[in-house]
Amino acid sequence: MAKAKTIYFCQECGYESAKWQGQCPGCRQWNTFVEEVVERKATASAQKQLAAVRPVILADIEMKREERFSSGFPELDRVLGGGIVPASLVLVGGDPGIGKSTLLLQVCQKLSGQNISVLYISGEESLQQIKIRAQRIGAFTDSLSLLCETSLEQIDGVLRREKPQAVVIDSIQTMYSDNISSSPGSVSQVREATGAFMQLAKGLGITIFLVGHVTKEGVVAGPRVLEHMVDTVLYFEGDRHAAYRILRGVKNRFGSTNEIGVFEMREQGLAEVANPSEYMLSGKPKDATGSVVACSMEGTRPILLEVQALVCRTNFGIPRRTAAGTDTNRVNLLMAVLEKRLNLRLSECDAYVNIAGGIKMNEPALDLGIVLAIVSSYKERCIDEKTICFGEVGLSGEVRAVNMAKQRILEARKLGFTTCILPKVSVDPKMRTDGIALIGVDHVQEAVRRIL
Repeated sequence: MAKAKTIYFCQECGYESAKWQGQCPGCRQWNTFVEEVVERKATASAQKQLAAVRPVILADIEMKREERFSSGFPELDRVLGGGIVPASLVLVGGDPGIGKSTLLLQVCQKLSGQNISVLYISGEESLQQIKIRAQRIGAFTDSLSLLCETSLEQIDGVLRREKPQAVVIDSIQTMYSDNISSSPGSVSQVREATGAFMQLAKGLGITIFLVGHVTKEGVVAGPRVLEHMVDTVLYFEGDRHAAYRILRGVKNRFGSTNEIGVFEMREQGLAEVANPSEYMLSGKPKDATGSVVACSMEGTRPILLEVQALVCRTNFGIPRRTAAGTDTNRVNLLMAVLEKRLNLRLSECDAYVNIAGGIKMNEPALDLGIVLAIVSSYKERCIDEKTICFGEVGLSGEVRAVNMAKQRILEARKLGFTTCILPKVSVDPKMRTDGIALIGVDHVQEAVRRIL
């Protein structure tokens, strides 16, 4: 019997060490080592004949055009870069109760409706529990099969025998290998399971979706190497008590990582939001100070959202600064610019900034919207509800150019806005502006003077 050995693993990068260390030599992070007992089974001592490995010239590699297939959700296809790539390994992470399992079960429903063989493997629920959830979603075809198993060896045998086209693993933290003595969810087990599924995906040509739990910091639990091994990493974001959900790609070997998909949680499951801008602006108050509509780009999609600000006199020696949906440090920076360049006495005021709808946006193009919302609340002056703005604000108060200004303007015009405040350098005289007036500004002082 093989002798048990204690090894220390780094939870961030997977670095192995024979002894505990305060700082990881691999990723330079502190206090990330955890102790695990690893006991591997003895292997046959007979030496195997290894085939000669030779490098291949780039010009000699034959290209095969892999045809993507649709998931049945255009929003998910957008995030994946145009559809599901065969033989890919996709990791879907998110907070508990956010809807990861529901989303993937609905994807299984859509795929089975296209006569694509799908296998749903659950390590957390029984077959009866999955059926209860499936009945709420709708009807399924016989192309979908269910399996409750956590052993990697058993799952490996089932996949090689059944050879489905798509597989869902719920979740990767529950899978374990008999060759490793540590408990499921440990660093070594998660790394071993991910490596095994990666070999199955590439070797058998199966598309595998992995569900990953997240830590309190919002990252996938387990070693950081987990995200490096998979082809695509998707995060399902949003407040589980709110109706909306956002699917965001943070890694994609087959497409852009700037795209997002917007879903709404309903009684029957998740439904796509075809027009996120209209959805985000629903319920916007009329004739309210501190409210302005800004435009942010997520990949190739412009999203209009409401920026709210509340500025009031502080009752304490140190004013409060709170931001929801955007970076608090960025809000502090913009308030310092207003105090210096526009002589506003904001150091005596509390300030609260909110991106309505609970969505999180950090694009620099929101700077002008945050500035105008703060000034509007400070001066108790309303901004016309048909006005939209976007632009980056520098430390000297200048309004700098942002990318894809034309797409932002077209989205604003489509939703009925009549005035657009934007950087002067982004104004294209050749662009048709039927129905919307473009006001180019160079400085925040000019932008405030134009609309307040």
